[in-house]
Amino acid sequence: MAGVPTTGESDAAALARLYDVDLADDPGDLDLYRALVARCGDPVLELGVGSGRLAVALAAEGATVVGVDRDAAMLERARRRAAVVGLPPGRLTLVEGDLRTADVPSSGSFRLGFIALNSLMLLPSRLDQAAALRSLADCLAPGGLAVVDVWLPDAEDLVRFDGRLVLEYVRQDPEAGTLVAKSASARHDAATGTVELTAIYDESRDGVPVARRVRRDRLRLVSTDDLVAFADGAGLEVEVVAGGYDLERLESGSERAVLIGRRPG
Repeated sequence: MAGVPTTGESDAAALARLYDVDLADDPGDLDLYRALVARCGDPVLELGVGSGRLAVALAAEGATVVGVDRDAAMLERARRRAAVVGLPPGRLTLVEGDLRTADVPSSGSFRLGFIALNSLMLLPSRLDQAAALRSLADCLAPGGLAVVDVWLPDAEDLVRFDGRLVLEYVRQDPEAGTLVAKSASARHDAATGTVELTAIYDESRDGVPVARRVRRDRLRLVSTDDLVAFADGAGLEVEVVAGGYDLERLESGSERAVLIGRRPG
């Protein structure tokens, strides 16, 4: 996807591109999904597919994948990513839609379905999060696996989330040919169990004024008990709640919770 100019780029398209700059440091989750595809087979469903980081990689390795997202700009980047790697027709299907009411082709036939990398936390309430798990479970074939991955901030994290602005990184965006400086602030609201995130991206290149774009998200925190309750409510049999992508034991201080549940049948 190299060589795409930023001139005339919409804010939505720019923020989708900058999301990929954020993930230049690999989260490390792809190998987990590769292993689960090898175990389960396909088709595969990703709710909250975003720019296709996982879905395109799995499809490029032979899986048949359906991805759902409500962000049209993210889906456009996923289509471009698929075109760059030369995916054959039918290997990846992208659907603009809501995680909570996923209307996808071949619903009820998926061997593996997942909501990756905190996407569940973008839903505004626990009712919405529970609905997304039910939607995911309903799309699975009997015996299919559901995976949900969420961040677990600890008490020290939450204390620091007081609105202070912090420089997170300065890095190159090779696609746009710009230098990106990202600053961010987080504010924890204990009353609502949410974290309000503000990200400020300043992009520069020689001879061009600095362009600034701002993204705001509200994350609804999810505990391991919440995850298990959502899975139970969706009719899933919980196989494991792990503390990371290697499925290591969940312990006090684990930064992530990865739940794997099975649809009975």
